[in-house]
Amino acid sequence: MVCNVAVVGVTGAVGQEFLAILEQRNFPATSYRLMASARSAGKTIKFLGKEYTVEELTENSFNEVDIALFSAGGSISKKFASAAVKAGAVVVDNSSAFRMQEDVPLVIPEINPQEVHNHKGIIANPNCSTIIGIVPVWPLHQANPVKRMVVSTYQAASGAGWQAMEELKNQTRDVLDGKPAAPKVFKCQYAFNLFSHNSDIGPNGYNTEEMKMVHETHKIFNDGTIAITCTCVRVPVLRAHCESINLEFERPMKEEDVVDILHQAPGVTIMDDRESNRFPMPLDATGQDDVFVGRIRQDESLPDKKGINLWVSGDQLRKGAALNAIQIAELLV
Repeated sequence: MVCNVAVVGVTGAVGQEFLAILEQRNFPATSYRLMASARSAGKTIKFLGKEYTVEELTENSFNEVDIALFSAGGSISKKFASAAVKAGAVVVDNSSAFRMQEDVPLVIPEINPQEVHNHKGIIANPNCSTIIGIVPVWPLHQANPVKRMVVSTYQAASGAGWQAMEELKNQTRDVLDGKPAAPKVFKCQYAFNLFSHNSDIGPNGYNTEEMKMVHETHKIFNDGTIAITCTCVRVPVLRAHCESINLEFERPMKEEDVVDILHQAPGVTIMDDRESNRFPMPLDATGQDDVFVGRIRQDESLPDKKGINLWVSGDQLRKGAALNAIQIAELLV
């Protein structure tokens, strides 16, 4: 099968991760085209043992492209995705531009792979926090429906791109050298600090990131009855998000049953060593495909053993973004 692939936003953090994963997984592409803004056009990138020249993204960029992997921000997706679809490509979009549109599938391959075939030219990749949080929740929900989910996130700099990662590194050096931190990407000091997620606050007091997790989980699970509440926080970690997840089930749920279910769940690795107090950390998840799960324990505040607590960690650039999109593309071919 002929499969010509375009990577849009190739010079960004997720774009670079696209290339690494496409090479690692030996994606069955016939050809590749690497695209970015006019500012990056003309740069060369080594990929699959060859030198590729970055093309300027325009509305005429998608002739003979079969799959277009987009990770260049919502405004770029809104401007150029329709041109890609009109040219005959299927767009797998990593931004929030199309996620909640009714006719656009929102897909995590471990959860709802069948939705890939319901596209009308665009398939949306969920938010990174949503993916990392619900990959391990889904198999539990299938075994015993979740009534309520309470999530607190601990989100790394990688979620805001290379500039945020560089800001964290530079500020850390400055503060250790006795210099003042110089916030540019974020409004406040990032080094040796944490703060409420930097997305906009809505009229209900929740920020955009928190509401993404609520709405996207309902759509992916095809179940709007689950009560979900989130608090999203940015922490001074370079890469890989962590989440504390409290689940209330319809029926009693023993922690040993949770362990058994998650041991068999695709995309999940259990790291739960109480004796050594060893549980998932960002350093464990960085560069890994699976979501790591630990701190599996009964919520003793709920009656009848209907509550379970989990701690998860996942690489935001991989499973939280590029890997999930490429898994979707693999389903397409």
